[in-house]
Amino acid sequence: MTISVPATSANLGPGFDALGLAVDLRNEITVKPAGFQSISTRGEGSDNPKIRKNTLFLNIFNEHYMRLTQKEGIFRFEFNNQIPISRGLGSSSAVIVASLTAAYAVAGVKYSKREILNLALRYERHPDNITPAVMGGFNVACIEDDRVYSKKFKLPDYLRAVLVIPDKTISTNQSRTILPKLYKKEETVYSLSRAALMTALFISESWDLLRIASKDKLHQTRRMKTMPELFEIQRLALKHGALMSTLSGSGSTFFNLCHAEDAVSIAQVLQNSFPQFRVLSVSLDNHGVTTKS
Repeated sequence: MTISVPATSANLGPGFDALGLAVDLRNEITVKPAGFQSISTRGEGSDNPKIRKNTLFLNIFNEHYMRLTQKEGIFRFEFNNQIPISRGLGSSSAVIVASLTAAYAVAGVKYSKREILNLALRYERHPDNITPAVMGGFNVACIEDDRVYSKKFKLPDYLRAVLVIPDKTISTNQSRTILPKLYKKEETVYSLSRAALMTALFISESWDLLRIASKDKLHQTRRMKTMPELFEIQRLALKHGALMSTLSGSGSTFFNLCHAEDAVSIAQVLQNSFPQFRVLSVSLDNHGVTTKS
Protein backbone atom coordinates (compact mmCIF):
# COMPACT_ATOMS: atom_id res chain seq x y z
CA MET A 1 0.00 0.00 0.00
CA THR A 2 1.45 3.37 -1.02
CA ILE A 3 0.16 6.64 0.41
CA SER A 4 0.98 9.86 -1.44
CA VAL A 5 0.35 13.33 0.01
CA PRO A 6 1.12 16.76 -1.51
CA ALA A 7 2.92 19.77 -0.19
CA THR A 8 0.81 22.80 0.66
CA SER A 9 1.15 26.55 0.64
CA ALA A 10 -0.91 28.12 3.41
CA ASN A 11 -2.09 31.66 4.19
CA LEU A 12 -1.47 32.89 0.62
CA GLY A 13 -0.85 36.34 2.03
CA PRO A 14 -4.03 37.65 3.71
CA GLY A 15 -5.78 34.31 4.27
CA PHE A 16 -4.11 33.79 7.65
CA ASP A 17 -5.00 30.28 8.93
CA ALA A 18 -7.89 30.11 6.44
CA LEU A 19 -6.67 29.82 2.82
CA GLY A 20 -4.34 27.24 1.34
CA LEU A 21 -3.64 25.19 -1.77
CA ALA A 22 -1.80 22.02 -2.75
CA VAL A 23 1.22 21.71 -5.02
CA ASP A 24 2.46 18.60 -6.79
CA LEU A 25 5.50 18.02 -4.62
CA ARG A 26 4.73 14.80 -2.78
CA ASN A 27 5.80 12.47 -0.01
CA GLU A 28 5.17 8.78 -0.67
CA ILE A 29 5.03 6.13 2.04
CA THR A 30 4.87 2.45 1.16
CA VAL A 31 3.68 0.07 3.88
CA LYS A 32 4.45 -3.67 3.58
CA PRO A 33 3.75 -6.64 5.87
CA ALA A 34 6.95 -7.73 7.62
CA GLY A 35 8.35 -10.09 10.24
CA PHE A 36 9.71 -7.15 12.20
CA GLN A 37 9.28 -3.38 12.02
CA SER A 38 11.76 -1.54 9.82
CA ILE A 39 12.03 1.93 8.28
CA SER A 40 13.87 3.30 5.28
CA THR A 41 13.93 6.96 4.24
CA ARG A 42 14.98 8.52 0.96
CA GLY A 43 14.93 12.16 -0.08
CA GLU A 44 14.22 15.03 2.30
CA GLY A 45 15.29 14.26 5.86
CA SER A 46 17.18 11.10 4.98
CA ASP A 47 20.37 12.56 6.49
CA ASN A 48 18.62 13.62 9.72
CA PRO A 49 18.54 10.86 12.39
CA LYS A 50 15.45 12.37 14.03
CA ILE A 51 13.53 12.52 10.75
CA ARG A 52 14.67 9.03 9.73
CA LYS A 53 12.93 7.59 12.80
CA ASN A 54 9.61 9.08 11.61
CA THR A 55 8.34 9.06 15.18
CA LEU A 56 5.32 11.28 14.50
CA PHE A 57 4.15 9.08 11.62
CA LEU A 58 4.64 5.85 13.55
CA ASN A 59 2.95 7.10 16.72
CA ILE A 60 -0.16 8.22 14.86
CA PHE A 61 -0.25 5.18 12.60
CA ASN A 62 0.11 2.73 15.50
CA GLU A 63 -2.51 4.53 17.60
CA HIS A 64 -5.15 4.41 14.89
CA TYR A 65 -4.26 0.99 13.46
CA MET A 66 -4.72 -0.42 16.98
CA ARG A 67 -8.01 1.48 17.37
CA LEU A 68 -9.31 0.16 14.05
CA THR A 69 -8.14 -3.45 14.27
CA GLN A 70 -7.69 -4.08 18.02
CA LYS A 71 -4.24 -5.51 17.29
CA GLU A 72 -0.68 -4.42 16.75
CA GLY A 73 0.72 -4.60 13.27
CA ILE A 74 4.27 -5.28 12.16
CA PHE A 75 5.22 -3.52 8.94
CA ARG A 76 8.05 -2.17 6.86
CA PHE A 77 7.70 1.54 6.12
CA GLU A 78 9.48 3.01 3.10
CA PHE A 79 9.48 6.83 2.98
CA ASN A 80 10.29 8.75 -0.18
CA ASN A 81 10.13 12.43 0.77
CA GLN A 82 10.05 15.34 -1.67
CA ILE A 83 8.57 17.97 0.67
CA PRO A 84 11.29 20.13 2.26
CA ILE A 85 11.22 20.08 6.05
CA SER A 86 10.49 23.21 8.11
CA ARG A 87 10.23 25.41 5.03
CA GLY A 88 6.55 26.38 5.11
CA LEU A 89 5.38 23.70 2.67
CA GLY A 90 3.31 21.64 5.09
CA SER A 91 5.79 18.85 5.81
CA SER A 92 4.32 18.12 9.25
CA SER A 93 0.75 18.20 7.90
CA ALA A 94 1.81 15.74 5.20
CA VAL A 95 3.13 13.35 7.84
CA ILE A 96 -0.08 13.56 9.87
CA VAL A 97 -2.40 13.11 6.89
CA ALA A 98 -0.32 10.25 5.48
CA SER A 99 -0.19 8.37 8.79
CA LEU A 100 -3.95 8.57 9.34
CA THR A 101 -4.71 7.55 5.76
CA ALA A 102 -2.22 4.68 5.97
CA ALA A 103 -3.79 3.36 9.19
CA TYR A 104 -7.25 3.19 7.60
CA ALA A 105 -6.02 1.82 4.27
CA VAL A 106 -3.80 -0.88 5.77
CA ALA A 107 -6.53 -1.84 8.25
CA GLY A 108 -8.96 -2.22 5.37
CA VAL A 109 -11.48 0.14 6.96
CA LYS A 110 -13.52 2.44 4.71
CA TYR A 111 -13.03 6.13 5.33
CA SER A 112 -13.87 9.50 3.86
CA LYS A 113 -11.45 12.34 3.32
CA ARG A 114 -13.57 14.47 5.63
CA GLU A 115 -12.99 11.90 8.39
CA ILE A 116 -9.23 12.00 7.82
CA LEU A 117 -9.32 15.81 7.86
CA ASN A 118 -11.12 16.02 11.19
CA LEU A 119 -8.82 13.42 12.75
CA ALA A 120 -5.81 15.42 11.50
CA LEU A 121 -7.13 18.43 13.42
CA ARG A 122 -6.21 16.65 16.66
CA TYR A 123 -2.55 16.92 15.74
CA GLU A 124 -2.43 20.07 13.60
CA ARG A 125 -4.67 23.05 14.39
CA HIS A 126 -4.01 24.91 11.14
CA PRO A 127 -6.82 24.03 8.69
CA ASP A 128 -5.15 26.02 5.91
CA ASN A 129 -2.43 23.33 5.81
CA ILE A 130 -4.19 20.06 6.55
CA THR A 131 -7.20 20.77 4.31
CA PRO A 132 -5.33 21.06 0.98
CA ALA A 133 -3.11 18.14 2.01
CA VAL A 134 -6.23 15.97 2.30
CA MET A 135 -8.41 17.46 -0.41
CA GLY A 136 -6.03 18.98 -2.95
CA GLY A 137 -6.92 22.16 -4.83
CA PHE A 138 -7.53 25.63 -3.39
CA ASN A 139 -9.34 25.53 -0.05
CA VAL A 140 -11.15 27.93 2.24
CA ALA A 141 -11.34 26.45 5.73
CA CYS A 142 -12.31 27.25 9.30
CA ILE A 143 -12.67 25.42 12.62
CA GLU A 144 -15.97 25.23 14.50
CA ASP A 145 -16.61 22.94 17.49
CA ASP A 146 -13.41 20.98 16.80
CA ARG A 147 -14.35 20.25 13.21
CA VAL A 148 -12.98 21.60 9.96
CA TYR A 149 -15.51 23.19 7.64
CA SER A 150 -14.09 23.80 4.20
CA LYS A 151 -14.77 24.25 0.52
CA LYS A 152 -12.44 23.08 -2.25
CA PHE A 153 -12.06 24.62 -5.68
CA LYS A 154 -10.20 22.98 -8.52
CA LEU A 155 -6.98 24.63 -9.70
CA PRO A 156 -6.54 25.01 -13.48
CA ASP A 157 -3.70 23.16 -15.20
CA TYR A 158 -2.59 26.30 -17.05
CA LEU A 159 -1.12 27.66 -13.80
CA ARG A 160 2.10 26.61 -12.09
CA ALA A 161 3.92 27.40 -8.88
CA VAL A 162 7.49 28.61 -8.73
CA LEU A 163 8.85 27.88 -5.25
CA VAL A 164 11.92 29.60 -3.84
CA ILE A 165 13.23 27.49 -0.96
CA PRO A 166 15.88 29.25 1.16
CA ASP A 167 18.70 27.37 2.86
CA LYS A 168 17.44 28.64 6.23
CA THR A 169 14.32 27.76 8.18
CA ILE A 170 11.69 29.89 9.88
CA SER A 171 10.05 28.06 12.79
CA THR A 172 6.25 28.40 12.82
CA ASN A 173 6.17 28.65 16.61
CA GLN A 174 9.00 31.17 16.73
CA SER A 175 7.53 33.24 13.90
CA ARG A 176 4.24 33.52 15.76
CA THR A 177 6.04 35.19 18.67
CA ILE A 178 6.88 38.01 16.27
CA LEU A 179 3.21 38.75 15.71
CA PRO A 180 1.39 41.29 17.91
CA LYS A 181 -1.27 40.23 20.39
CA LEU A 182 -3.51 43.08 19.22
CA TYR A 183 -4.07 44.45 15.72
CA LYS A 184 -5.38 47.78 14.57
CA LYS A 185 -8.85 47.72 13.05
CA GLU A 186 -7.45 49.12 9.80
CA GLU A 187 -4.93 46.26 9.52
CA THR A 188 -7.62 43.65 10.12
CA VAL A 189 -10.01 45.14 7.58
CA TYR A 190 -7.18 45.46 5.04
CA SER A 191 -6.38 41.74 5.20
CA LEU A 192 -9.98 40.53 5.56
CA SER A 193 -11.04 42.38 2.44
CA ARG A 194 -8.16 40.97 0.44
CA ALA A 195 -8.72 37.41 1.66
CA ALA A 196 -12.36 37.71 0.53
CA LEU A 197 -11.31 39.13 -2.83
CA MET A 198 -8.71 36.39 -3.31
CA THR A 199 -11.32 33.71 -2.67
CA ALA A 200 -13.60 35.25 -5.29
CA LEU A 201 -10.73 35.42 -7.78
CA PHE A 202 -9.81 31.76 -7.36
CA ILE A 203 -13.45 30.68 -7.68
CA SER A 204 -13.98 32.72 -10.86
CA GLU A 205 -10.47 32.06 -12.26
CA SER A 206 -9.89 35.81 -12.51
CA TRP A 207 -6.19 36.27 -11.99
CA ASP A 208 -5.65 39.92 -12.94
CA LEU A 209 -6.30 41.25 -9.43
CA LEU A 210 -4.32 38.65 -7.50
CA ARG A 211 -1.42 41.06 -7.09
CA ILE A 212 -3.72 43.32 -5.07
CA ALA A 213 -5.62 40.54 -3.32
CA SER A 214 -2.45 38.81 -2.06
CA LYS A 215 -1.28 41.75 0.05
CA ASP A 216 -1.42 41.40 3.84
CA LYS A 217 -0.94 43.42 7.01
CA LEU A 218 -1.43 40.73 9.67
CA HIS A 219 1.63 38.50 9.48
CA GLN A 220 3.52 38.37 6.20
CA THR A 221 5.66 41.51 6.31
CA ARG A 222 6.53 40.98 9.97
CA ARG A 223 7.75 37.43 9.24
CA MET A 224 9.64 38.44 6.11
CA LYS A 225 11.71 40.92 8.11
CA THR A 226 13.46 37.97 9.77
CA MET A 227 14.89 37.10 6.32
CA PRO A 228 15.11 40.41 4.38
CA GLU A 229 16.07 38.77 1.05
CA LEU A 230 12.47 37.55 0.83
CA PHE A 231 11.39 41.08 -0.10
CA GLU A 232 13.66 40.97 -3.15
CA ILE A 233 12.32 37.53 -4.14
CA GLN A 234 8.80 38.95 -4.05
CA ARG A 235 9.75 42.07 -6.01
CA LEU A 236 11.53 40.13 -8.75
CA ALA A 237 8.78 37.53 -9.09
CA LEU A 238 6.09 40.17 -9.54
CA LYS A 239 8.27 42.22 -11.88
CA HIS A 240 8.78 39.23 -14.18
CA GLY A 241 5.17 38.14 -14.42
CA ALA A 242 4.09 36.27 -11.29
CA LEU A 243 0.37 36.63 -10.64
CA MET A 244 0.99 36.66 -6.89
CA SER A 245 4.01 36.20 -4.63
CA THR A 246 3.50 35.26 -0.98
CA LEU A 247 5.26 33.72 1.97
CA SER A 248 4.38 30.03 2.07
CA GLY A 249 2.93 29.26 5.48
CA SER A 250 5.28 30.84 8.01
CA GLY A 251 8.19 30.52 5.56
CA SER A 252 10.90 30.43 4.65
CA THR A 253 9.70 29.26 1.20
CA PHE A 254 8.20 31.85 -1.12
CA PHE A 255 5.26 30.78 -3.28
CA ASN A 256 4.86 32.38 -6.70
CA LEU A 257 1.79 31.63 -8.81
CA CYS A 258 2.13 32.14 -12.55
CA HIS A 259 0.88 31.09 -15.96
CA ALA A 260 2.58 27.90 -17.10
CA GLU A 261 4.26 29.62 -20.05
CA ASP A 262 5.94 32.11 -17.69
CA ALA A 263 7.19 29.58 -15.14
CA VAL A 264 10.56 28.80 -16.77
CA SER A 265 11.59 32.45 -17.18
CA ILE A 266 10.47 33.42 -13.67
CA ALA A 267 12.27 30.45 -12.16
CA GLN A 268 15.44 31.29 -14.10
CA VAL A 269 15.45 34.91 -12.94
CA LEU A 270 14.99 33.87 -9.32
CA GLN A 271 17.63 31.13 -9.51
CA ASN A 272 20.15 33.52 -11.08
CA SER A 273 19.46 36.10 -8.39
CA PHE A 274 19.53 33.62 -5.50
CA PRO A 275 21.93 30.81 -6.48
CA GLN A 276 22.19 29.70 -2.84
CA PHE A 277 18.47 28.87 -2.74
CA ARG A 278 16.53 26.08 -4.44
CA VAL A 279 14.05 27.19 -7.08
CA LEU A 280 11.43 24.67 -8.26
CA SER A 281 8.73 24.98 -10.90
CA VAL A 282 5.93 22.56 -10.02
CA SER A 283 2.36 21.82 -11.05
CA LEU A 284 -0.56 22.50 -8.76
CA ASP A 285 -2.38 19.51 -7.23
CA ASN A 286 -6.10 18.74 -7.22
CA HIS A 287 -5.98 15.22 -5.79
CA GLY A 288 -4.78 15.63 -2.20
CA VAL A 289 -3.86 12.44 -0.38
CA THR A 290 -4.11 9.27 -2.49
CA THR A 291 -3.63 5.55 -1.95
CA LYS A 292 -2.76 2.70 -4.27
CA SER A 293 -2.03 -0.98 -3.67
